[in-house]
Amino acid sequence: MSDLLTRPVDGREPLQASFSDAANPLGLDGIEFIEYATAKPQALGQVLEMMGFKPVARHRSREVLLYRQGALNIVVNAHDAKGAAHTNDVPSISAIALRVRDARAAFNFVLERGAWAVPTHAEVMELNIPAVHGAGGSRIYFVDRYREFSIYDVDFIPIPTVEQRPAATAGIHFFGVVQYIGPERSNDWIEFYRELFGIALIPDEQRFGIMPKGTLLRTSSVTPGQGFMLQLVEPEVNVLDADERLQRIGLGVPDVLAAVAALRKLGVEFVETQAAHTESRGAISKTYLGSVVFELVQSEPS
Repeated sequence: MSDLLTRPVDGREPLQASFSDAANPLGLDGIEFIEYATAKPQALGQVLEMMGFKPVARHRSREVLLYRQGALNIVVNAHDAKGAAHTNDVPSISAIALRVRDARAAFNFVLERGAWAVPTHAEVMELNIPAVHGAGGSRIYFVDRYREFSIYDVDFIPIPTVEQRPAATAGIHFFGVVQYIGPERSNDWIEFYRELFGIALIPDEQRFGIMPKGTLLRTSSVTPGQGFMLQLVEPEVNVLDADERLQRIGLGVPDVLAAVAALRKLGVEFVETQAAHTESRGAISKTYLGSVVFELVQSEPS
């Protein structure tokens, strides 16, 4: 996790001079990929294909598959960090890869401010992508190869005859991530993201979609329109599930009703209850495989 969440100020590492500007200290430029860990990659792949994603590449040496639509990349990982098969049948969001100006500099910057490094073990012909611990054992990767030459050119082999840049369904684009946190932990996580990543709080009166509960934060971005949201949600009073984790992905669409109609044709079912139902502001899918949920939010693509 981070010194910020466990150690007092006087017990942290001394800070070094920032290599970037104050508003965007890491040179953040959006999300490169979201990774799911699962013991049932085929089942998760079927859910992703219903959501409009297409499998486009396989990892060179591991049971890892890359799915894509538009500018969205989702990695399905059926192996754990030691190369053994995952045993958890319920998929989980295991990592977020952040695009940054300089991956090594960004990594050093957050370590100096209390982040905990994740040991990496790159195989032959694989990139060593630096990472730190995030919520619930997840990882936060730092990627600086995403323009002309990307990480996929090294670690993945394209699937033959498959379109490598499939169009986004109904204008789907990345909007944000919902993170479940422990009781009264909002201030801890706000400070974690503010100090390490320069992420700013959004005023309470600004709400998006149909699931407005929680605290909202927004990242800066080198490229206009590539910032994203984080939503921190504490458990309800007397709720026993207080595990901290990355819970679901938020997808922006210019027209929610049109997107819901398009995804329903692909087989996606949406929650339609009095408490949460499809409307022009947003919609939320049913839960698949015990944990996989997608939230649609009205948002124009960049």
